[in-house]
Amino acid sequence: MTQPLVISIDAMGGDHGPPVVIPALVRAAQALPPDVRFLLHGDEAVLTRGLSRHAEARARVEIRHTDKVVAMDEKPAQALRRGKGSSMWNAVEAVREGEAVAAVSAGNTGALMAISRLILRMIGELERPALVASIPTPRGITTFLDVGANIDCDAARLVEFAIMGEAYHRAAYGTAKPTVGLLNVGAEEMKGHEEVREAGRILREGKIDLAYHGFVEGYDITGGAVDVIVTDGFTGNVAMKAMEGAAKFMGAELIGALTGGLMTTLGAVLARSALRKFRDRISPPPAAPFLGLNGIVLKSHGGASARDFAQAIRLAVDLAHSGFSAEIERNMRRLPDALAEPASDPAGSSPEAAAAAQGATE
Repeated sequence: MTQPLVISIDAMGGDHGPPVVIPALVRAAQALPPDVRFLLHGDEAVLTRGLSRHAEARARVEIRHTDKVVAMDEKPAQALRRGKGSSMWNAVEAVREGEAVAAVSAGNTGALMAISRLILRMIGELERPALVASIPTPRGITTFLDVGANIDCDAARLVEFAIMGEAYHRAAYGTAKPTVGLLNVGAEEMKGHEEVREAGRILREGKIDLAYHGFVEGYDITGGAVDVIVTDGFTGNVAMKAMEGAAKFMGAELIGALTGGLMTTLGAVLARSALRKFRDRISPPPAAPFLGLNGIVLKSHGGASARDFAQAIRLAVDLAHSGFSAEIERNMRRLPDALAEPASDPAGSSPEAAAAAQGATE
């Protein structure tokens, strides 16, 4: 008999909680193989009532009762002190105890990262997890990290992100040898701040088994120049929110243009299927996994719809079937030797090169 694959779910986290999690779970149960089971953490009475009309999904669910919830505005330090026994804490703890292969939550991002790091610990010598986003491009998907978990990053941290992002992209999208780029203010080697130039040097040396492309620029995030783009959490978070804002603006403008008159509205009705595909392409990714943990944890949007949260559950299953954690560990063993190489400044020592490295963007 096949061993069931269990996904642990924080059913109370996010802006909506059970009213979104329950229909999402029903959707996921319909799409996933019967050996996938679900461990729900939250208010038992509420969850039982929500599942009462979904007998098939209910048969695949075990409910673990808790009335304790990590608030969306709770600081990570507070969540660590007060969060034990909450739906978020218990969902992650189930992964550590081997009861589940992955945890999914739409709750407080900072709290989820802190709790996951405390409970699961990091792979090897990694210090903190990275938050990864999947960006649609003309070539498919670009894996983009870090998008908010690590504000300040040195060269070693950026190289760690490259290792994690490459392994994740291979696992999630089946690319045999994903290409990796470092986000910079220009593609030339002398441009950018010291940390990104040093990270580029380490990756160019080839001691880490990655298909390193070189520096890429902001438009390459959605342009599909490489499979994986690496940056610090400050830059990544700003870029993600800028893209999300642009997508919302474009969507609102399109709706306004298509409902401005009888003929345009009729055209919109006839083009409903194409417009739905357009919406799906520009929508933010439904979930962002934390990479580098000794276990799989996915963060869904706080305001995720049932459709979004169901996609997050399905992604958790896909990652559980992959070996990306082992690939991260394998390449992490090569990192100390690569970092030990003497640094050489690709910008050179001339005043002109130094000035270019400080922020020339053309």
